[in-house]
Amino acid sequence: MCFSAEASFTAAAILLPAGGFAIRKAYQINRNLVPLATLPMLFGMQQLFEGLVWTGNALSSDAMVERYSLAYMFFSWLAWPIWVPFSTYFLEPCRRRHVYLLFAILGGMIGAMQYFPYFAHDSWLVTKFFPNAISYQGTVLFDFIMQREYTYAIYLFVIIVPLLTSSNRRAQVFGILISLVAATTYLFFQFAYISVFCFGGALMSLYIIYMIFSEPEPAQSAYAAC
Repeated sequence: MCFSAEASFTAAAILLPAGGFAIRKAYQINRNLVPLATLPMLFGMQQLFEGLVWTGNALSSDAMVERYSLAYMFFSWLAWPIWVPFSTYFLEPCRRRHVYLLFAILGGMIGAMQYFPYFAHDSWLVTKFFPNAISYQGTVLFDFIMQREYTYAIYLFVIIVPLLTSSNRRAQVFGILISLVAATTYLFFQFAYISVFCFGGALMSLYIIYMIFSEPEPAQSAYAAC
C-alpha cells in the first residue's frame, strides 16, 4: 500500500533522526538555517501521529483516532502556515524580512481559526479511512463564508509563496517541489487531500536535509541578526 501505518512510521523513523542531525549541522554552519532545518523533524512528528491514527483505527479505538487526528491537524492547519514563512524570514536580508513576518502572522491567524474550533465542536473533525489513505473531513470555520477550495488556496498561498519569492535559491527549489506536490494531490487525491499533501511534503523535506548537508561550511558559524 502507498499510504498506511507502515508508510507513516517509516517516514517518521527516517525524518526524525535525520532532521535532528540537520538541525545540529545548521546550527554549526549557519544559524539562520536552523528554522528551515527543523521542518523535516516536524514532518516526522506529524507522520508519527498519522501512524498512530492508523493504529487507533486498527485497534477500533475511537478515542485514539480522535486524539491523534487532532495532533496531526495541529501540524496541518497551524504549524505549517506559521513555520514555513517564519523559516523563510531568517533566510532574507533585513530589508525584506518584514514581508515574511506578515506571512507568518497571516498563517497563524488562518490556522488558529481553522484548528481551535475543533475543541469546541467535537463533530467538526471527521476522520475517514480508505484502503490506502486517510481523509480528514468535517467542518472548518471558513466553510461558513467560502467554498473549501478557496480555503485550501489561501492556505497554500501562505505556505508556498514565501518559498518561491525567497532570495535563497534552494528555498525556491523547495517551494517548487511543494507546488508540484500540491498540484499532484489536487489532480489525483482530492478525496484525501490533507493526508496526501502532508505525506508528499514530508518526502520533499528530504531535500532540506540534502540542502543543509551540502551547504558550504564558513570559517565561523554564520548568523545574521537584524
